[in-house]
Amino acid sequence: MVPKVFREIIDLGDGRTISLETGKLAKQAHGSVVVQMGNAMLLCTVVSSYKESTMDFFPLTVDYREKFAAAGRYPGGFFKREARPSDGEVLTMRIVDRVLRPLFPSDYKTETQVMIQLMSHDEDVMPDALAGLAASCAIQLSDVPFECPISEARVGRINGQFVLNPSRSQLLESDIDMVIGASADSVMMVEGEMKEISEEEMADAIKFAHDAIKIQCAAQLRLAEAFGKKPVREYAPAKSDADIALKVRDAAYDKIYAIAKGGHGKREREEAFSAVRDEVLALFSEEELAENVTLIKTYYSKVEKEAVRELTLAEGIRLDGRKTTDIRPIWCEIDYLPSVHGSAIFTRGETQALATVTLGTSRESNMIDMPTHQGEEKFYLHYNFPPFCTGDAYPLRGTSRREIGHGNLAQRALKGMIPDECPYTIRIVSEVLESNGSSSMATVCAGTMALMDAGIQMKKPVSGIAMGLISDGDRYAVLSDILGDEDHLGDMDFKVTGTVDGITACQMDIKVKGLAYEILVKALKQARDGRLHILGILNEAIAAPKPEVKPYAPKMITRRIPNEFIGALIGPGGKVIQELQKATGCTLVINEDPLTGEGIVEILGTKPEGIEAVLTKIDSLMFKPQVGGVYKVKVIKMLDFGAVVEYLDAPGNEVLLHISELAWERTDNVTDVINMGDVFEVKYFGKDPKTRKDKVSRKAILPKPEGFVERPPRDSSRDSRDNRGGDRENRGGDRDRKPRERRD
Repeated sequence: MVPKVFREIIDLGDGRTISLETGKLAKQAHGSVVVQMGNAMLLCTVVSSYKESTMDFFPLTVDYREKFAAAGRYPGGFFKREARPSDGEVLTMRIVDRVLRPLFPSDYKTETQVMIQLMSHDEDVMPDALAGLAASCAIQLSDVPFECPISEARVGRINGQFVLNPSRSQLLESDIDMVIGASADSVMMVEGEMKEISEEEMADAIKFAHDAIKIQCAAQLRLAEAFGKKPVREYAPAKSDADIALKVRDAAYDKIYAIAKGGHGKREREEAFSAVRDEVLALFSEEELAENVTLIKTYYSKVEKEAVRELTLAEGIRLDGRKTTDIRPIWCEIDYLPSVHGSAIFTRGETQALATVTLGTSRESNMIDMPTHQGEEKFYLHYNFPPFCTGDAYPLRGTSRREIGHGNLAQRALKGMIPDECPYTIRIVSEVLESNGSSSMATVCAGTMALMDAGIQMKKPVSGIAMGLISDGDRYAVLSDILGDEDHLGDMDFKVTGTVDGITACQMDIKVKGLAYEILVKALKQARDGRLHILGILNEAIAAPKPEVKPYAPKMITRRIPNEFIGALIGPGGKVIQELQKATGCTLVINEDPLTGEGIVEILGTKPEGIEAVLTKIDSLMFKPQVGGVYKVKVIKMLDFGAVVEYLDAPGNEVLLHISELAWERTDNVTDVINMGDVFEVKYFGKDPKTRKDKVSRKAILPKPEGFVERPPRDSSRDSRDNRGGDRENRGGDRDRKPRERRD
């Protein structure tokens, strides 16, 4: 039986459309939808278990995968099957998860899985911008409880005009690349990179995306209505008890408020709060605890959140005693690690990052091999968050999604300030050694100093700051340089990076509904003040990039050579380049410019004399004497019929100087005129038409003797035989040879 298909079309207003389709695929999922834009198609499904979970958190999994078949490609490597997700797929999972998660009921604890798969790829469509729309639409078609539809949109700006969901090629011309997630009423998530834009320009980009998202949310509701949306499932609501809630509040609120106002450090504050919680638990009998311990702890957490927020809103005082605009004490140090190419420590309060820089050739670039994107990164940043940085102990399970996301944010913040002409591949590694609030922004600051310490001539230094917001509807407070607890207890966490001239990257998670754009701009401007304060401290640690890389760091020089000389530099079986690397201690990488066809030779070495030797060899290989030019040569081999000479300007380039070109007078013995090791000048005449070999002459630049009479030329046939076989005597003289008899 042919399935009944339901479809809704979203007009983007520029000739492009997005279609939402359900009823054809994956009908056993609780909700499924196919989202199509151009030839790009995403299949999204949602399944939520009907069994109650015993977990005390919401076990939501958002998974995004790109199928290689979608782009008509095979997975790279030996194992021809899609394996673990790439960093790009993980980043897409994160931007979808961050918008979806807050909209599920707080007491919904059932295991839920949202799966988004790219089934067909279009080069002009970036599918990650459609993933949030697909996820929300699938949920709207299910019976899973969810507050309201959301969507996501990418915004670019080309020549001052905003572009919705630009292609990858359009982003190359854009000075903004932002993904915004929102419901019809509220912006909830912002992430992206910019080329030093202002706070007002960023707010305008968010508004532009939000207008498009409102249309996409309405389309989801129309599709769900046409499809016949199922009633929202029933589930066991969270247990509540007003008497217990009041008892916990009366016992804990004032004590928590006093501790919060005391300005304690993280560890002391945690111990004090823990003591209050223990006192609260002691108020209940063993029977009451056995039945309600989880509920009591939940109410205690709510009271703690209420007291801390009220302290900030009422008195402008924060957990560690700071005012809302204060930034924690900062100290910095560069060149801390003696053997790395560049290093820096950035410490702000109880957050510390140690960044290292490693310089390499294009061979060390980060290869990207996704169905939707292939390429390489010559600048990349890795962020590590070990358990000890928060005083915890737990097993390492590989790189977490959080580490990938925070590292990507710091990378986007810095990459625009790397000079276009920088020859190196650059890897930054940030080791987070302490964390209590925004280790990703500490990574940006440490990364900036490490790059400058390594001698990378950054266009401008970059700093970053994490901001927070607490609001009760009537009152609000914008917090600079938030603590980890303030991130958890607040209504907005937004990280902003930039230079003195503008924003380079941002990441925002907004929990409050209907945030006014005026408050957002105010918060961004307060963040700018904080960034500039931090930049001043970075400038005290290192005012400008070091003029050169460190003595033990590799120096890199690139040299372009015509395509015809690439083979000569490599040599048969790589012999020439391998011997050159061994002799000079340098690393050579040869790439071909796809536009010009020229060879780009990267020379990486720690010893200047080694690099100079490589350059000399390249110059030698590319040496082409000009007809009529005069060149200095050195005799390197003596022959009966002349001498082999080497151009001094191009060692390794040899040419035969015939005995007849030594002097105007007849020369019977080469040694009568020149000897081994002699240096003199010769004139180049180009190819000899008879021998097809280069012809040079010493006598051509000597004055012709008075009364000189030109003698007949020597026997060219004998000369050519000598040139092929060296100094071979004709032992039989000039005897006539008897012709061979013909055989019938």
